Amino acid sequence: MQGASSGIGYGLKYQARCISDVKADTDHTSFITGTLSLREENEVHLIRLSSGGTELICEGLFSHPNEIWDLSSCPFDQRIFSTVFSTGESYGAAVWQIPELYGQLNSPQLEKIASLDAHSGKINCILWWPSGRNDKLISIDEENLFLWSLDCSRKAAQVQSKESAGMLHYLSGGAWDPHDVNAVAATCESSIQFWDLRTMNKTNSIECAHVRNVDYDTKKKHILVTAEDESGIHVWDLRMPMVPIKELPGHAHWTWAIACNPEYDGLILVSLSLPLTFIQMHGQTQKHA
Repeated sequence: MQGASSGIGYGLKYQARCISDVKADTDHTSFITGTLSLREENEVHLIRLSSGGTELICEGLFSHPNEIWDLSSCPFDQRIFSTVFSTGESYGAAVWQIPELYGQLNSPQLEKIASLDAHSGKINCILWWPSGRNDKLISIDEENLFLWSLDCSRKAAQVQSKESAGMLHYLSGGAWDPHDVNAVAATCESSIQFWDLRTMNKTNSIECAHVRNVDYDTKKKHILVTAEDESGIHVWDLRMPMVPIKELPGHAHWTWAIACNPEYDGLILVSLSLPLTFIQMHGQTQKHA
């Protein structure tokens, strides 16, 4: 990771494509990341920023048998996270727990809490309840949304409801609205679909080409940001969804992923086919990473 004038680095043994902040760790700046190696045993790294802010320290290194394509941290327990993985022939998803005494073990093994094994197609992502303690999870594959009930004490997960997006739609990901826990935005190739989890019905959609990723603004209700192949970043007001309220073009490469900063209003993180970029809503680049 490289800042504007100085940088902090952390090296992985194998390539990785996903990283998640550890939301439940309120005392430290922590991240968890997973590797994507076809032939080697993959790894999950628990990383923490030092108290002085000068280095990234590995707090735990754990074996994960398969390629990790998506990883997300639990919002209420810093030792719990989910992964979407490939076995080479199929995709799977599971919820894991870091062993309590991992700092005292030489080769700690992750504890599998539950397998999310109701999918028949390729799983794209897992969404946790936006904040606080709750037993709900969402998993999204290419055609379906699943709402799960997770029981960590019994190490079990059950499907509460399921709905198909339809044969003409190809789901790629989504985001859970932090202001309305019954609302989820799901991305398709050419649109964003909005779902009501109480009925598992689509309530609205925004037509826009080649949407890669989506996130809600945690500071402002009704505000959504999208990362798109050729048009950069769009900011939407869901009360007026016909056209974006702001466009942030200027990237020479496709935007692959986007995330709103949960603490600082107007600051978003964008992942390009080149390094990550921090920008503000008015479009001025602040930091590259």
